[in-house]
Amino acid sequence: MHSPFTNFAAALVLALSATAFAINVEAAASDPILAGFAESAKASTPGFTGFSAERGKRLFLSKQTSGKPETPSCTTCHGNSPQSRGQTRADKPIEPMALSHTPNRYSDPKKVAKWFRRNCKSVLGRECTALEKGDFITFMATQ
Repeated sequence: MHSPFTNFAAALVLALSATAFAINVEAAASDPILAGFAESAKASTPGFTGFSAERGKRLFLSKQTSGKPETPSCTTCHGNSPQSRGQTRADKPIEPMALSHTPNRYSDPKKVAKWFRRNCKSVLGRECTALEKGDFITFMATQ
């Protein structure tokens, strides 16, 4: 038998999960770049229900072996915290990836496409999928 507190805690977790999903769906709908990634992800990813900040975080932090050896992860240039400045291998500063620090970072579709294309090929050895791009931006929106 469950105590009233256990039932309340389970309901709270369920409500928070539903709220996080609703915010994620609303964010994708209100942001044209995320909306485009969502449309592409729906077409290419069976069961797509929305982007995940957790998957975006894993992509940002993970070490890869399929890209260039000198850029095994996003953190190679961008650092371990999306809220901090990064540095290119040519010693040029990179503004923080987090939207809380660089609010306009993902607002120009041409720049977003250019940098995903370049950085995904460097780190992953291929272009990122629409799901990966949406997850990545969703993670950065939480930072």
